[in-house]
Parts: sequence; C-alpha cells; structure tokens
Amino acid sequence: MKLLLWIVVLSLRSPAGSCGSAGVVFTKHPSNQTVSQGNEVRLGCAVEGVTEPEITWMKDGEKLYSTDQVFLTLGEQHWETSHSVKSVQQQDAGQYWCEVEFHGLTFSSERAWITVEGVPHFTQEPQDVAMFAGTPFNLTCAAVGPPEPVEVLWWLGGVQEGEPGPSPSILHVPGVNSSIKFYCEAKNARGVSVSRTGTAHIKVLPEAPVSLQIVGMVDNNVTLSWKPGFTGHSELSTCIVQVSRRSARRWDLPQREVQVPPHLHTLTGLRSHANYSTRVSCVNEVGASPFSPWLHFHTPEAGKTVPSAAPRNLTFDLSEQHLSLKWAELQVDELQGRLLAYKVQWTVGGEAQEPLLFKENSAHLSGGGRFFNASFQVAACTAVGCGPWSSPVLLLPPSAQVRVPRSHMWVGLLLGLLVATIVGLLLAVVAQRRGKEMQFGSAFKSPGAETSVSFTAARSFSRNVTDLQESTCELDGLCINDELKNKLKDVLISERLLTLGHMLGKGEFGSVREAFLKTEDSSVQKVAVKVLKSDITSSGDIEQCLKEAAYMKDFHHPNVIQLIGVSLHRRPGQRLPIPMVVLPFMKHGDLHTFLLLSRLGDEPFDLSLHTLVRFMLDISQGMEYLSSKNIIHRDLAARNCMLNEDMTVCVADFGLSKKIYSGDYYRQGSVSKLPVKWIALESLADNVYTTQSDVWAFGVTMWEIMTRGQTPYPGVENSEIYEFLIKGERLKKPADCRDDIYEIMHSCWSPVPKCRPSFQQLVGQLEALWVSLLPASPQKEPLFYVNLEGDDGEHGGGARAPGPEEAAAASNWGVPWQRQVEHEEKDWLIGSGAAFAIGGDYRYIIGPCGASEEEAGGRWSTDTLQEEARDEDDDDDVVINV
Repeated sequence: MKLLLWIVVLSLRSPAGSCGSAGVVFTKHPSNQTVSQGNEVRLGCAVEGVTEPEITWMKDGEKLYSTDQVFLTLGEQHWETSHSVKSVQQQDAGQYWCEVEFHGLTFSSERAWITVEGVPHFTQEPQDVAMFAGTPFNLTCAAVGPPEPVEVLWWLGGVQEGEPGPSPSILHVPGVNSSIKFYCEAKNARGVSVSRTGTAHIKVLPEAPVSLQIVGMVDNNVTLSWKPGFTGHSELSTCIVQVSRRSARRWDLPQREVQVPPHLHTLTGLRSHANYSTRVSCVNEVGASPFSPWLHFHTPEAGKTVPSAAPRNLTFDLSEQHLSLKWAELQVDELQGRLLAYKVQWTVGGEAQEPLLFKENSAHLSGGGRFFNASFQVAACTAVGCGPWSSPVLLLPPSAQVRVPRSHMWVGLLLGLLVATIVGLLLAVVAQRRGKEMQFGSAFKSPGAETSVSFTAARSFSRNVTDLQESTCELDGLCINDELKNKLKDVLISERLLTLGHMLGKGEFGSVREAFLKTEDSSVQKVAVKVLKSDITSSGDIEQCLKEAAYMKDFHHPNVIQLIGVSLHRRPGQRLPIPMVVLPFMKHGDLHTFLLLSRLGDEPFDLSLHTLVRFMLDISQGMEYLSSKNIIHRDLAARNCMLNEDMTVCVADFGLSKKIYSGDYYRQGSVSKLPVKWIALESLADNVYTTQSDVWAFGVTMWEIMTRGQTPYPGVENSEIYEFLIKGERLKKPADCRDDIYEIMHSCWSPVPKCRPSFQQLVGQLEALWVSLLPASPQKEPLFYVNLEGDDGEHGGGARAPGPEEAAAASNWGVPWQRQVEHEEKDWLIGSGAAFAIGGDYRYIIGPCGASEEEAGGRWSTDTLQEEARDEDDDDDVVINV
C-alpha cells in the first residue's frame, strides 16, 4: 500500500519535475519564514542522487543569480545549498524554491514564502492631476503590511485633511484655483510611511513648439519635425503648420492642421529650387499656443536638367610663373539648380588632361609656362551634372600676343611656330630633368616654392595584370608560401595605388589616415587606411596578418565593415614592411565619438530612443553574422563601431591578428593592456574568450549607447572591476532607460556564460522593440538626409535612399552632426552626391586662392573631442598579468 502511494505521489509530481524520477530526491526543502524588514533570512535546499549538480534558486518564476551560493557535500551524491539575503526589504518578499537539471529533466523542491514585516508598503501612491480651475477631483492612496491593519492620513497644501481611515483611501477635493501639493501617510504597528508628493495642476495654454527642423527632403516633398513646448498640463490634440513662399513677394499657402503625435508633417507640392518659410503652433483643451520662430529652407532642383548655358567671357593672364583665368558667372535661370563647381578642361597637343574643379569663377595656377599653347574650356556643374563647355581659348605665350602689321603676318606666324618648337623642346628637356615620379605617372615640379597640380598619366591601370604582379612581388623575401600568395590576389593592394591624406585619429595601434585608392576603372575611391605601428619582429607576424585578411575579405554584411585590402609599406633600410589595412571611409566616424558629440559637442543634439535602439540592433546583427563565421571579436565597444553615410552602424576592428593589428590592445612581454570594463567575468578570471564573452561586451555597449557615451562603472577603478563583478554588482540602469531595455542588457551579464542570450536571440528581441517604437504613421516615401543652413545654406542628398523601414525611422534623424563635417573646406564636393556626375581627379580640387585642398588644411579631427572627453575615457584600459 505504501509503495502504491509513493508511485502515485511520483506520478503527480513528475510533470513539474520535482523529485523522484531517475533517483533524484530532495532531502531538504525551503521553509516559510516571516521576518522583520532589515533582518537576515536564509533558505536551505538539499538534493540526493546527482553528481556535482547545478542547483538554481527561483523567485516568483525568475532565476536568482547569487554570487555567494555555497555547496556542501553531505554524501557521495548528496548536496546542500542555501540562499541568503542579509538585509530583507519589501521587494524580497515572495515565493522561493530550488531546481536541479538531470538528464534533460528539471526537478523542483517544495515552494516556500518569505513574508517581510515592516512599515507599510504603498501599492498605489497619489499621482499628479490636471484640471480646470474649480473642477472637483479625487485622489487615491493604498498601502499594505504586514502587519495589518494599515490606516491612511491625507495632507493637502501642507494641511491635514480629516482623520485617518482604512487603506485604500480616496480623498474628494471640491476644486482649487491654483496649483497645490498633496501626499498621504500610511501607518501600522511597525511605523509610518510617507508617499510621493503629487501636484494638482491648473490647465493653461501651451507654449510654442521648439526644435522645428527639416528631417527629410525627397524631390519637392519636405518632412518637418518639432518638439512640443510646455503642454499647459493638457494633452496636445493638433498642431497648425503655416507655410509661405518667398519670391518677389510673399505667398502665404493654406495652413495645414496635423494630428499629433507624432510631431511630424510632410509638405507636398512645393516648387523646385525655391525659398520657403514655415512655422508651427500646437493646440490643447484650452487653446492654441504661440507660433514657433520661422524656419527658412530651400527646395532642391528637380528633374535631370544640367545648366543650360556655358560660362562666357573666358579671359586669361599668362606669364612664365603664373596663369590666371576668369569667366562670367551664370545666371540663376541658366544654372537650373545650385552651383557646386566650375569644371576646367585643358588640352595640350591634342591630348586632354585631368580636369580641375573650382568653387569661384576664377582660377590661379602656378607654373604658367607649362600652359603655353594649351587650350582651355569651362563648364558649370550642379548636383545633376555639368552643362555645355565654353568655346576653347588658346593660351599663347606673351610674345605671340603682340600685334604685327598685316604685311608681315606670314613672317610672324613662321617665327611663332619656330619659337613654339624651341619652347617645346626646352620644356621637354627641363621636364625630363625635373620630372618627379608619382604613383600613376610624372608630375612636373615647378622651380618655385608653390606646389603644382599638373598630372599626366604614365600608363593605364589594370589590377589583373601589371599591378597585381607588382603587389605579389612585394611578398618576396617574407617566406610566404605560394598557396597564400594565390589567396592574396584580391586582398593585397600595391602601395603605389594609395595616396595618403591627413590623419583622422591616432591610438595604441598606430594611426588612421584618410586616403584615395585608384581602382580598376581609373576612378578614385575615398578610403580609410590604418597604418600599423612599426614594431613587427618577423615575417610570421605579417603572414598571420595576411592570412586573416584573406579570410575577412569574403565577409559581406551591411553591419560589418568590409575589408578592402592590405598594403605593405616598404621602409628604406628595413627588411620588413609595415602592414596598412585599407577600409571603407566612414563619414560620421566611430559611434562613441558620435554619442559624445550628442552630449558634449559645440551643438548638442537629441537622439530619440528609436534611434538608439536602431544602433543596438545594427550591432547585434553584425555580431550575429560574425559569430556565424566563428569569429570572436574580443573588443566589442562603441569606439569600435563605425557610422556610415546613412547612419547605419558597422562593427569594426574584429579580426586581424590581435598581436599585430588591434585597435585597443598591445602586447609587451607577458603583460596585456585590456579594456577591462568591457571584458566578461570569466575572461578576466581565466583569459578565456568565447561568443558568450562577446555578448557580455555587447551589453556594456548597449549601456554606452543609452548613456550617450559615458564610461562604464563610473567611480570604480579598473583594478577593482573584478572584485566588483564577483560580488554580483553590475552596471546600474541609466537614467531614462526603459525597464525592458535594461533587462536585455542585464541578461548579457549573467555570471554563467551559457545563461546569456545568443546574438540571434538579441537580434529578435531588439528587432521587436525597434518595430514597437516606429512612428504611428510611417512615411510612404523614402527620405534622403539633407543639410540645411537657413536661407543660403548648402544642402545635398545622402548617399542612398533608405528602405521602407528606414524611411519610417528617418524622421528621427536631424542634421546637427552633419554640419560640422559638410561645411569643412576639404570635403565641399567629395562628400556630395554630385561627385559622380561631375567627374575629375578629386585629389586635386582647387580652392578660391589656388592652393590645393591638401595644402589648405585637413578636415575636422576627433582629437579635440577626444581631449574634451579624456576624463571619461582615461580608465578604459588597465594592465593585467596573463
């Protein structure tokens, strides 16, 4: 009978996985306990029949991760563990039990309750209210023990209202004429608790909207966004948008009424290449707010129309030392758009030379002697393309421009031809002596101090033949096998094809420089080159770098920066070259600097929660791809994520040999410098890196994004991080961070690696969260990101049109961060969408004063911002013995 009863008990408990099956038996269960607030409580649990079990404590259905959990051996397969709370608070009250896994089954102990006695705990506190003056309203307050009973007393405007009453309590207020404060007190046998202080507001008119800006411009459709001002303690129902067109006289268009939220509106049917002004007012229950200040903008040119006329009156002033050109500006109706540049084409001996680009209607070039007998033409260029060429003008030497009598015309012509022949021969001899070998040919060097910009191609370019042979020859003497040489055909780039520009950044690994890469079709691609430090000790180091480069070259994912190639920089007198890693140029830099700009820049800007979650989703998708390729990043952080042209985040610094190429690591003997605040607990303890340790770093990166670039663990020294984490401490929830976002990042910091989510799971969670944050009425048309500056500011399209989902998200983008780069002198054309339409050699863009842009100065550098944020970043790394 007892045996039958035991079988029945097992059959009833097996579905819950409690005990008994497969010899697993709980010999001790947690017991119900009632304790006073602030005291210690301990629960015990023992299991028999399992070798070295992993016993997990549960509370209200959720796992508890305890760092002070102790296992005691009671027998060969008999184990006991406990869970303790040193100072019990109300949030510790609940139902507890322990679980153990065995052969794929989960067994649970009996469940026990912890009841916390203390001062009353509020289950409902009084909330702020808003009403019209004199309107009655009710306030509610509720609190519970134990112990019971609980009484509630109300205070209104600092005065006690009535006598204490049982909880819950409702206070009826007949009405007030001005704002007033209120709160409630809850009392039991243990003491008194005071609720939050609420405010009863009087509804008033809203204030004018703020931050009115252009967030998208496609053809003649302009998308506006704004932020509501003070709402007057009443929800806004609609906003009124007024638009006027500014021409010879002002045209006021019909105003539009927009339902809010979202605070977005698209203006349609506007004229091309016209000036407009707009302002917004918002309405609540009381009435309409004042209007915001006028926002002025200019619509782009429409269609595919290039300038209709060529520049006129091309004149020149030529001497042996200088050439000055000047021509008349085109009228607005002739341009049919916004002027980007004047393109100057010149021909010598019937052979067209590389065109030059000028921002003004004049040009000043040094070395005028090389332009003798050259023919010049000028065309105007807009974002659509370039218009017709002006009539050719032949530049004769000064001696040939002297008027001679008609009777001696033939003699003059013969003398002119003779002089031209002699001058040509002299120039050829001088050019042969003074010619300077460059990457693609010879550039004539003038005798003066000024740099000439003439360029003559020496031969055609083909990566498949000559340059490939030269690139492969660069490997000779490095003891690299033939199989690897074959794999490097599409990876190794000849140093001759790279033109290095100014420095973009500098770190422990070396420096990052802007560069231009000559491609197969003879066009020029803007790239970023990481020039590694010159501490290479063997050919084996370079071989390892090239092996991983050949492997990474096949990576293709929109959220993973794609390696273009690797070049080897030969050093005079050195046997081993320095590797140079060629990567796509990321216009908006790294994510950490971008986040710091949003808080600490000269023009701080807001980033919506939808935008921040998009950043997280981009990184998780890139890391999911890398983990599927069995790549362990080891150094995932905001500083190693880049922002491309359309503000998509790409994971970078993910694979070249950590000994040679690593953005935030360096090795010195047996000591490694590591960014410990991003490293997982098990990696700090055992120097073991897995995909799960990358998940830990991703959680820290999420925290960086939510705090707009703050340094993790503020106030905790690097040397204290391990002890801080082993005690169960983690990064605190950032201000204004939603609970569901913090839960995702906190799950990445489980002390048990296998309990952390995979990147595939993180992508699913963040994708669902991102979709839930999409605006209620997504835009139907794709949006281009534009740059606007008042009436006369330049504007240009982004690099591509976002997809449907991105179009909905595009309304979150502003343009403050683009202004700091777009208006720098160096990138006035390269960064625009018109570069392909205009053509030309962009290494030789000429400014108004004749100096090349490389001479004129570099682009804005992150050094200033890095110096500004040094206090936040100084403790990223610490030296640890390994």
